[in-house]
Amino acid sequence: MRLTSAELYLLPVETRIPLKFGSETLTSVTCARVRVTAVNREGQTAEGWGETPLSVQWVWPSDLSYNVRSVALQHFCRQLAAAWVEFGQYGHALEVGEAFSRTRLAALRDQFNHRMPQTERLPLLAALACSSPFDIALHDAYGKLAGRPVYETYGPEFMNRDLSALLEPAADSNVDFRGKYPGDYLRASREKKLAAWHLVGGLDPLSQAEVNGNAPHDARPYILSDWIRSDGLKCLKIKLRGNDAAWDFDRVVQVGRMAIREGVAHLTTDFNCTVQQPAYVNDILDRLRKHEPAIFDMILYVEQPFPYDLATHALDVRSVAERKPLLMDESADSWTSVRLGRTLGWNGVALKTCKTQTGAILSLCWAKAHGMHLMVQDLTNPMLAQIPHVLLAAHADTMMGVESNAMQFYPDASAPEALVHPGLFRRQGGELDLSSLRGSGFGYRIDEIQRTLPEPIVRCVAKS
Repeated sequence: MRLTSAELYLLPVETRIPLKFGSETLTSVTCARVRVTAVNREGQTAEGWGETPLSVQWVWPSDLSYNVRSVALQHFCRQLAAAWVEFGQYGHALEVGEAFSRTRLAALRDQFNHRMPQTERLPLLAALACSSPFDIALHDAYGKLAGRPVYETYGPEFMNRDLSALLEPAADSNVDFRGKYPGDYLRASREKKLAAWHLVGGLDPLSQAEVNGNAPHDARPYILSDWIRSDGLKCLKIKLRGNDAAWDFDRVVQVGRMAIREGVAHLTTDFNCTVQQPAYVNDILDRLRKHEPAIFDMILYVEQPFPYDLATHALDVRSVAERKPLLMDESADSWTSVRLGRTLGWNGVALKTCKTQTGAILSLCWAKAHGMHLMVQDLTNPMLAQIPHVLLAAHADTMMGVESNAMQFYPDASAPEALVHPGLFRRQGGELDLSSLRGSGFGYRIDEIQRTLPEPIVRCVAKS
């Protein structure tokens, strides 16, 4: 199939409570929602939908003002709408998505960056986030045309080429992608329920004593213990500073002790890419193992402590990975970056649909073939963005469930979608329930979701 039209909608969302990313704090976000039309060679057409929050602080850390970066991302999305429609390549969604990212996306980003200051170029991660709603919609449309759920289309019945045409194994491995398809690395049937990870932000109060006048005036939980009891949480992800070892150690201890009291089973740490040397992480882990062994044992993995750019910051991280599984997140912008990370000692990958569905699937296949750990991490995905996110986790066979925190930071944003998919937008017994997803594509049941969209900011149609 190929795309014949694309519409881009921008949906603003305000946060219930602030979310800290490194040195910045998120209080609002614009979600890019995309509707595409695709046609196959028999002339049959189908619509596909995709959505990604354009989380400026995460995709583009910079000293540039938030407004400058936000406007730039939205402008780049407009350019991508035309580029995707003009691309015109026929193929399976994964093949078309891979070709677009490898050829057109790089060229468009280069053109865009010619107009930006030399020191403030649009990062690859930001370009991928802008492209991801189009790519997700592409996969949804393919599933609709095939009359199958998306994850049933990743085999030889539908794909034109095997993975050897798309991936190269590590030189030191005996991996062979010939005759292999994505379906070979995915669960045969999706998990019906997923353990949900709760994000403990750097600004989140742990107890009533820490509550100040900024607390929201609603009936939802606010302090951590209330969240644990209300949602039956068993997994907590702890946001850390990465440049204040004393604060980071104390924060893990405080959260860990509460987790033990409340019956939480698993923890992970997220240092926000601000750590400069492995010794920083090793020292904290070693202190925990010595002084708080129960908390150390609860830590399932460590997420991306070090800067995004692996080529520039080529740190040997084997010493961290020997203590706990060490997962790439922001650095894992493609399967080639995962391959580079493995040479430096990273032994796991945190997948995100905001880096495109195509990229997530290819990175998953490469990582799993090479024996790496897998997780699926949130970009605080509300509304439609939540659905491909949780489906990726349900088919990926992750270390433990999926991170899901939109219900913490902007729960009201997803009200129309939650009426159709209640188990995806509320965590019960520490889990998300995927049973409402059904039908072809991503199973959105889009016709049942009563959301009034604004006028699209751009509508592009292929020339006949």
